[in-house]
Amino acid sequence: MLIRIGECTFDAVRREVRRGTRAVHLSPRAFDLLALLIARRPRALSKDELLGALWPDTFVTEANLAGLVAEIRREAGEDAREPRFLRTVHGFGYAFSDGTAPAADEDAVCRLVWGPREIPLAEGENLLGRDPAAAVSIDDATVSRHHARIVIDAGRARLEDLGSKNGTWLAERRIASSEALSDGDGIRVGPAALIFRSFAAAGPTATALE
Repeated sequence: MLIRIGECTFDAVRREVRRGTRAVHLSPRAFDLLALLIARRPRALSKDELLGALWPDTFVTEANLAGLVAEIRREAGEDAREPRFLRTVHGFGYAFSDGTAPAADEDAVCRLVWGPREIPLAEGENLLGRDPAAAVSIDDATVSRHHARIVIDAGRARLEDLGSKNGTWLAERRIASSEALSDGDGIRVGPAALIFRSFAAAGPTATALE
């Protein structure tokens, strides 16, 4: 699913940003930063968290991160003084504004339960894979960088394999195409055993994120 950012569209699977028919040329790290913020929206990510994800084995300063933010804003036509999409959380970090993402359905809340963790799923595309920017990042060699995705549309969810080598499993069955998800369905991606949960927004809330 495409995410609109002003006049631009973001496609995580194809790793491209386009303004109309023209490709927007972001550096690889600027693209990874944008992908990470979109995947974790609307949560604000700290500068330390972003630096660790983008430069895991290298010491860099916050100026490097600010440079990537400036690059994204410049290419997307964003005014840093009045940002609409890439929001600065002063003294903390950055967040991608929910205003550009598809609106969440008011009647349903979708999550993935992974051991003690509960991961909220946003309206639209939620990537599962080895990519640190994925909504569900699984750091294992048997998992593809972009392994699978769950698409939430008006409270309905579908699971789709993205051509992974080792496959995506739903209820102990390897899926070959997009499959509808129901509350309680078991999903397996590499070593990760996940449970899909969907319930009314006004219903019981689950435990807090780890």
